[in-house]
This record gives sequence, structure tokens and C-alpha cells, in this order.
Amino acid sequence: MTPEDSWKALGDFIKAQRQLADLSVRQLADMAKVSNPYLSQIERGLHKPSAQVLKNLADALHVSAEVFYEQAGFLDKDTEKPGSSVEEAIRLDPKLTTDQKDALMRVYQGFVAANG
Repeated sequence: MTPEDSWKALGDFIKAQRQLADLSVRQLADMAKVSNPYLSQIERGLHKPSAQVLKNLADALHVSAEVFYEQAGFLDKDTEKPGSSVEEAIRLDPKLTTDQKDALMRVYQGFVAANG
């Protein structure tokens, strides 16, 4: 995989997480303290975000920063992730579409809410 392909894959991942969170580019950019055009360029794979920008995006999307660092190639993907949540597993499953992830999240959150 070329570096350009890696950044495009990272951008696609960030975009999918944003869509799953039902946020616009502008909303996520505001939450992550980056400009709207810069976030758009990251999502299109045109810019390599810094570790701090990835952390801000992860925080805004309620995903661990380590997940974003792995996607960016800053950490090994084989590293064990202690404390991974069901919601995070749903968000990160590459075999599910955004709509499927959204449906699973609603079902899971409904069960959790029903159990107090």
C-alpha cells in the first residue's frame, strides 16, 4: 500500500466514523478544533493529520485515540486493546456498512438502556 493509499484509507475511516456519529464535516471540525476545509482534506486523503489532530478527532467521536493512531500507522494493529467496548467494536468492524453499524448501535444502546 502506498502512503497515498494509507492516507486515503485513514480519511475514509474518519469519514465513516463521522457519519456513524451523525455529524457534518463542519460539526466535527468545530468539535475537534480544526478548520472545516482541513477536515475535508483529511477525509479525502489529501493531508496527513498530526497525532494531536487525530486525538482531537477521536475525542470528538468518542473513540480511543489508539484506534486512530493504528489507522494512521503510528501503532501496530496487532496490539491488544484492553477495555475495548461493544460500541467501539461495532464502529470499527470493516465488514459492516455505516447503516448496519448505525442499526446495531441503536439496538445495543436500547438493550443497555432497558437494563438500567
